[in-house]
Amino acid sequence: MPLCRPPRPLRARTARLMASAALAAAVALTAAGCSLTGKDDVTGSIASSSSPPPPPPRNEGEWRRSLDVWGERYKSNPGDVDAAINYARALRATDQRAQAVAVLEQASIRSPNNMTLSGAYGRALADAGQYAQALDAFGKAHTPDNPDWRILNAQGAVLDQMGRHADAQKHYTAALKIVPEEPSVLSNLALSYVLMKDLKRAEETLRRAVAQPNAGSKVRQNLALVVGLQGRFAEAEKIASADLPPDEAATNVGYLRQMLAQQGDWKKKGVKPYALTPDAGS
Repeated sequence: MPLCRPPRPLRARTARLMASAALAAAVALTAAGCSLTGKDDVTGSIASSSSPPPPPPRNEGEWRRSLDVWGERYKSNPGDVDAAINYARALRATDQRAQAVAVLEQASIRSPNNMTLSGAYGRALADAGQYAQALDAFGKAHTPDNPDWRILNAQGAVLDQMGRHADAQKHYTAALKIVPEEPSVLSNLALSYVLMKDLKRAEETLRRAVAQPNAGSKVRQNLALVVGLQGRFAEAEKIASADLPPDEAATNVGYLRQMLAQQGDWKKKGVKPYALTPDAGS
């Protein structure tokens, strides 16, 4: 749904994120948001207050190089907050979630009052499925008198993961007061409605998100999924393939068909998969 975003590192990771959002929506979903993997994933790219964010890697090779560069910098100076954040981000992008959490845990012990670090730690914890701890970290990442909409969005995604949908929606609403019609927040809010089986309201919200000029492709894919869940398959495939090169359009339609086809099996088995939306925070 993506606790965000946001960079989409690996082709396989993109597939996993799309599939996880679909799985979540198809049964009782959760933002993850968005996702809380991948992009600021997700909520803009992560950077400490002391320096601008580095350009996001674009493919697996770049993420591996980023892992090496930031890993060396972190190991030479574990107190370097920028190094810890970006090393952990690269670890998450290469599916080393537990190590990312460990790196940011140590960094948080050294710099307990760094709010940017707390936000990164919260996202890593959420990505690893440690939702209660993630909420604690997010609570230190901003203040009531100076809220950060990206953190509010990420908190909402985590709350959805925990089944606390009404509380999640309050956080999305608070974020939208700061950034009206922000598509990543609207997408998470819509998928929260899906969790409550309110597909009509979810579709209405996603159409608002898609109408924004800065809406990402994940938002369109979420709309396609929700439309497909209502039985309008031709329309869903048209949405999933819009404005994309033929190969990407075919790939997205394939994922959409697969997720929708599996919906019945999940319901029969009583499965309740959860996945943060792609734009929940990274």
